[in-house]
Amino acid sequence: MTLSIDQYAQLSRWRERPVLEKALLAIGMLLLAISLPPLPGAPCIIVCVLGVTLLDARVPLRLWLRHAVIPAGFLLTAGLTMLFDIGRHGLSLAPAGLSTVGGLLLRSCAGICCLLLLALTTPVTDILAGLRRIGLPREIAEISLLMYRLVFLLLDTASAMHIAQAARLGQRNRKQQLRSLGLLLANLFPRTMDRAGRMENGLAARGWNGEFMVLRRTQPLSPLRLTWTSLLLGSVLLVGSLFS
Repeated sequence: MTLSIDQYAQLSRWRERPVLEKALLAIGMLLLAISLPPLPGAPCIIVCVLGVTLLDARVPLRLWLRHAVIPAGFLLTAGLTMLFDIGRHGLSLAPAGLSTVGGLLLRSCAGICCLLLLALTTPVTDILAGLRRIGLPREIAEISLLMYRLVFLLLDTASAMHIAQAARLGQRNRKQQLRSLGLLLANLFPRTMDRAGRMENGLAARGWNGEFMVLRRTQPLSPLRLTWTSLLLGSVLLVGSLFS
């Protein structure tokens, strides 16, 4: 079982582009979202990044919305709590709450767009490989990759147990659902650790020396794409600085 976001990244139109090109655009826009004033910087970043994600990278809008709705929900919840103050006279609107919350939401939405652009076009293995090239220790990269694989094992085990419970009528009513959920949570960790142990034994049997060797096929850096990325970043920086 794989996460849909990672699965789509493996099949993305930008899959074979160098990580440096994608990171330059996504992280550059993220830094601009943090440093520029929310207006008009954040709306410009949102429009540019969404345009690149949907039109150039060809990420389906439905898929993008599905992965953006959860962080957007957290943002709205946090924004609503910041709109109000609790004092001696009870609940009241914060004096500068609306402007503060508006700026925070705009910056955060721009950041979400930037991170989704990178996540939906670049698998985790490519990101870790790129970090290795700029000096990330091998041990940290391999531990991160193993932990990422364990997430899949956990989800796969939970899905298999849920399907088995449903096949045995363990989801027929609310009482059975709660009972099945308790049994699933009680047995999930031991089963996952058992599968992780078997995975470790399998790696040892294949002579694993502490480093995963993954085939990667990437295109060379494109001066044209780097130029366009630099121009786009520069344009957003100029607009955000002049009209703020």
